[in-house]
Amino acid sequence: MNNPIKISPSILSANFSKLGDEVIALEKAGADYIHIDVMDGHFVPNLTIGPDVIKNLRPLTNKIFDVHLMISPVDKFIKEFSKAGADIITFHPEATSNVSNTIDMIKEEGKKVGISLKPKSKIELIEKYIEQIDLILIMSVEPGFAGQKFMPEVLEKTRKIKNLVDKKNLNVEIEIDGGINFDNCASAKKAGANVIVSGSTIFKENQGDLKKNIGILRTN
Repeated sequence: MNNPIKISPSILSANFSKLGDEVIALEKAGADYIHIDVMDGHFVPNLTIGPDVIKNLRPLTNKIFDVHLMISPVDKFIKEFSKAGADIITFHPEATSNVSNTIDMIKEEGKKVGISLKPKSKIELIEKYIEQIDLILIMSVEPGFAGQKFMPEVLEKTRKIKNLVDKKNLNVEIEIDGGINFDNCASAKKAGANVIVSGSTIFKENQGDLKKNIGILRTN
């Protein structure tokens, strides 16, 4: 199934001193999702935002909050981020002792479920769960920091996942995140990604013209 192209700007590259204004501006600029990276300094080597920030951003927009949890163990935080206003909760299979239980926990909160694969993580880690989830997030950089260079080797993994989803005729979105810019977004789409996460390109190119940059990523 071919899902429409969606742009999910990563607020990791936003100006944190005016984060609320940035989220409002992204909605006006045509963002489909708002991508929120949550890092614990343990599963990945960086600390970002917690549920209170999401809770305060939630009243500012009706856009889908696409929340990527890079925290371990992940299960004890699911309810908290759900209540804060996450719409999609994505986790890493390495961050839980029981992937099926984590999927069930997210579904019990009434949220969509995503599973993320780091660049070196094998498809086999998630293959048996693919019919239970809504989104697969393919990391095209090692998670942890914004502004890294895209790793083209993940495109083959993206193609394989797209083939797997199509073979089973599933309505599963394929998202890609990490170093996505105007030059490589077409390759990511061609490989099978339909949700494009971008931070630095959206916030910094063309003097920070969010609408223009989102439009280029959507149509390139």
